[in-house]
Amino acid sequence: MTAAAPSPAHGLGPDWVPGPDGLPFRRAARVILVDASDRVLLMRGHDVDQPSRSWWFTVGGGIDPGEDARSAAVRELREETGLEVDVASLVGPVVTRSAVFDFLAVTCRQDEEIFLARLDEHGTHEDDLSRDGWTDVERRILDELRWWPLDALAGVTEEVFPEGLVDLVRGLLAGWDGVTRHLGGTDRTGR
Repeated sequence: MTAAAPSPAHGLGPDWVPGPDGLPFRRAARVILVDASDRVLLMRGHDVDQPSRSWWFTVGGGIDPGEDARSAAVRELREETGLEVDVASLVGPVVTRSAVFDFLAVTCRQDEEIFLARLDEHGTHEDDLSRDGWTDVERRILDELRWWPLDALAGVTEEVFPEGLVDLVRGLLAGWDGVTRHLGGTDRTGR
């Protein structure tokens, strides 16, 4: 399948470039953010062409030109939640992932580096989260930010990405062994 190159009409930003398969492509950095109570912070979003379908996913986004993945992860966390973490406090990348998904009614491909970060008690309540850094696109497609206890997250009926996130987080909380794992295959996920 060949897709049209990204254009302003699609609403994709300049970090999306045509990939070798013709799909809009970008590199991204994501953060599995865990608080002192071992809850994980996720975003819920939907796509413009499927407003009735929503899913939960980790905070993160595109890596800007000249930016490394760690700096992008910290920047995206600040922009999407208002929370600040130090680059040195990021663990990993603990996993990488390649995903094919629909975004703004366009099929895209994204290669992700996913880091782990922990917060102390400060900033772990929904009232402490800020949407002030959201772009116009994010304001149209993002519905909420929520701290999830892992047992509750395991029972949600909506899709959660990356797949297997609850087991991944539980394993990381037991201690990361220093090996960056790749989450295999591609999917038709949200972001």
